[in-house]
Amino acid sequence: MKYDVIVIGAGSAGCVLATRLSDDPTCSVLLLEAGPDYPAFEHYPDDLKYGYDQTASAIDAPHNWSFVGTPTPEQGAAMPVPRGKVVGGSSAINGQVFLRGVPEDYDTWAAMGNDEWSFVKVLPAFRKQETDLDIRDDFHGFDGPIPVRRHPRDTWLPAQTAFYEACLAAGFPDDPDMNHPDSAGVGPIPMNNPDGVRMSTALTYLNPVRHRLNLTLKANVLVRRLLFDRNQITGVEVGSGGERFIVETDRVILTAGAIASPQLLLLSGVGPETHLREMGIPVTHALPGVGSNLRDHPNVRVPVKVRDDFPLDPKAPRTQLAVRYTATGSGDRNDMQILQSSFSSPIGGDPLEAEGIRFTCILELAVGAGDLKLASTDPSVQPLLTYNYLQDPWDLERMREGVRYCAQFLEHEAYRHIVAERLMPSDAELANNDALDDWMRRNVTTTQHISGTCKMGPASDPMAVVDQYCRIYGLEGLRVADASVMPDVIRANTNATTIMIAERVAEFIRQGW
Repeated sequence: MKYDVIVIGAGSAGCVLATRLSDDPTCSVLLLEAGPDYPAFEHYPDDLKYGYDQTASAIDAPHNWSFVGTPTPEQGAAMPVPRGKVVGGSSAINGQVFLRGVPEDYDTWAAMGNDEWSFVKVLPAFRKQETDLDIRDDFHGFDGPIPVRRHPRDTWLPAQTAFYEACLAAGFPDDPDMNHPDSAGVGPIPMNNPDGVRMSTALTYLNPVRHRLNLTLKANVLVRRLLFDRNQITGVEVGSGGERFIVETDRVILTAGAIASPQLLLLSGVGPETHLREMGIPVTHALPGVGSNLRDHPNVRVPVKVRDDFPLDPKAPRTQLAVRYTATGSGDRNDMQILQSSFSSPIGGDPLEAEGIRFTCILELAVGAGDLKLASTDPSVQPLLTYNYLQDPWDLERMREGVRYCAQFLEHEAYRHIVAERLMPSDAELANNDALDDWMRRNVTTTQHISGTCKMGPASDPMAVVDQYCRIYGLEGLRVADASVMPDVIRANTNATTIMIAERVAEFIRQGW
């Protein structure tokens, strides 16, 4: 059978696009997913269902691709990069933070030559995806598929309340609505997990439309490469159950994420000509930007041992609040975020046992960028991910300030009945810029918000992979519609924005773009 459109990757974006495109009963949609499918909620695995479960993104967890980042000499060990391998993708294993970023993120995209992506133009797509259970105004949705809520103050855990009080004492303002355009300060994080259930795009978008006769979902199918006749997409080669198949179509939308989407393009001969020839891959279409511009939120963690008499509940929320602020001397609003998490059991790959609580300092708008390259022509072999964290002096300076804020918070009296000791960095490292930089470079890791590897831009940008309608330059019938098209990572967790991108691309297709 020849499908009107094939969507590759049933993740945060793919479930949305398959749902919206199949709204048209005359359009046959095939949605392909490498991981398993759990159509019945009563059979949904607990690690996916319960948002406070710490195992879904652990190393070698059953629904995790378990990618690794190439370590810097200072890091030493390879860096775990969790990505969801299941219908729902990373929205099925993530931390359920439903932040949008700041309007300047999208206005910057527009200023780069992508005028369809200004904040005013993307706001309707943000509203369309959500039902905000707490706030009803012009900036929030009230009839979308994804429920969004915040932890009410009377449910804040003691350590979270201490964090809030310490942030206020440090001069940060109260921020009751982090998705308001003027948001800044400390407050409850908007989350898509009412009653602790992680509301992935599989549960919220896909499940209600599974009955559609024009929508076909095939799970446990690995797409090996895209097929072309000159510059026209003609189908995909897939593997499943030890066999290979070819599925024909004139339209493909890549929604495999910021790792797998560029990987699949490279495997199909679309990318930097030099790298393709190095790998022995025939060049279908030279496109130098594929795999470059790897953006992320680097973070460093300040772990704290709690007092023996301080209770920790493994089933309680790990994070309820965050503070977003503008680094000293920065012209980019809200370029930093600090949150506090509770851990009462070890998580995969963590060298520390259950330390108790941990501050995470997140650089929301890093200067540094990395890249993605193939390690093999075998699609089952992971690509090489180079992040280049904390190589820029401005990135170091802002992160340094964030770590010192964490130490300052711990001096607040609200922590006296909670904290036994700060485990790292040491006082000596905190007191010396060079020593603190060394500690940060050794301990920096990913916030799991990889993006930018198929960046959107005008035709005048030689590194742009897609135009502002997410159509790949120089090829017909092929789009990318996931976090990889972001020109730069937004100043927030990326899930809500990835869903917005899918909603926006579905609109473009309906409008004939």
